[in-house]
Amino acid sequence: MSNIVIEVSNATIEKMKQMYQNDLKATTPPGAVFAAKKKTVNITAYRSGKVLFQGNQAENEANQWTSQQKKGAASTAKKSKSVSSLPSGFASWSVLGSDEVGTGSYFGPLTVVAAYVAKEQIPLLKELGVKDSKDLKDPQIIAIAKDLLTFLPHSLLNVMPEKYNQIQPAMSQGKMKAILHNQALKHVLDKIAPITPEAILIDQFELPKTYFAHISDQPFQIKEKVYFATKGEQHHLAVAAASILARYSFLKGLDQLTEDAGFKIPSGAGGNVDLVAARLIKRGGTKLLGHYAKLHFANTEKAMKIANK
Repeated sequence: MSNIVIEVSNATIEKMKQMYQNDLKATTPPGAVFAAKKKTVNITAYRSGKVLFQGNQAENEANQWTSQQKKGAASTAKKSKSVSSLPSGFASWSVLGSDEVGTGSYFGPLTVVAAYVAKEQIPLLKELGVKDSKDLKDPQIIAIAKDLLTFLPHSLLNVMPEKYNQIQPAMSQGKMKAILHNQALKHVLDKIAPITPEAILIDQFELPKTYFAHISDQPFQIKEKVYFATKGEQHHLAVAAASILARYSFLKGLDQLTEDAGFKIPSGAGGNVDLVAARLIKRGGTKLLGHYAKLHFANTEKAMKIANK
């Protein structure tokens, strides 16, 4: 069995976690960000930036990431609107930002929000407590979101599991997210016209080249003044506001599903969701489960094994 270790950036580790989301293990070893098993290869990513690949195809799996890093570095050196290339003073610009929630959660919707923050509104958003949603507890997110909904130009696109499961077999999650971001941005641009933002900032979930390839077949493609940044909510309050609104909508979606089921529908994709999914399978099979969950996740197979014991 081969053991390959590579060293990558934190952004790449986050991208890897998204890529392996359907293969994530329920537990992770100490110091690890995530652990996954893709076919015969075990992947463990550590906070240090090192990633261990173990298995017969370990070298092939690792090479995919080392080659992407080289391409990414070359692309950034030539022309890349990433964090490093955000203009000076960007945080004080009038910006249209977008973010998504629910991509890694087995239960609940995939939610994408775009929000426009004029530079004059930045002090108000700070006063309301708008910041990285990861630094806020859900009750705070709900309170802030309710305020934002009253005045902030935005577009909220919510894909509940039943619709998601209809689309997903013919479309990767990455393409789905790109199309939703593109649509949400277009909706807000239409709302605020003739005003135009100084820039558009998308919380980066794909390389810009891949993102634009995903939307190349769309009837409209938002490309002008578009920037990409991982952890975009830390670079402009427009993305932070979009993230808060998306999280609020995602939580409402889980609450709706909880009410429908008659018991708690949790977020995430850990071992606890497998037990809830098994309970739904026993009640109504995978047809019922598809009302609550994204069926292509590995959790479905795990839940079926539990339900059939």
